[in-house]
Amino acid sequence: RASGGPFHLNKEAAMIIIGTKCQLEATVTQELTAAHVGSGALPVFGTPYMSALMENAAMTCLQSFLEEGQGSVGTHLDISHDAPTPVGMKVWAEAEITGVSENGKMVDFAVKAWDEAGPIGSGTHTRAIIKNEKFLAKCNGKLEKK
Repeated sequence: RASGGPFHLNKEAAMIIIGTKCQLEATVTQELTAAHVGSGALPVFGTPYMSALMENAAMTCLQSFLEEGQGSVGTHLDISHDAPTPVGMKVWAEAEITGVSENGKMVDFAVKAWDEAGPIGSGTHTRAIIKNEKFLAKCNGKLEKK
């Protein structure tokens, strides 16, 4: 799902439209619980999975504006997880593009999450637009410096 408003011309990619939204959905399983990932002891939707769903929505939202060989990586995430969700319930995460840096390489998002009973979390997220090959080469170069 996409909707848009004002746009920003990015030298690295196509026009990034402020206000573009993407929403992703999942059903909470035992594997998506705090107890399973180790972030808590209870069998409820884990915060690491909520944050991953939010980041995935943002990445999906941005990817359609990028050129072949480009991607994005998360650089900042500031969220609150405000309500628990039981196993078996559906959850949704939405990311909305709220801003683009002047150089066109950093993109800001408002992120929100809900379950079937209402809001469960919200916050902000920033992603950096990268050239995939160059990024991986730099990352893997760390192994040679060990």
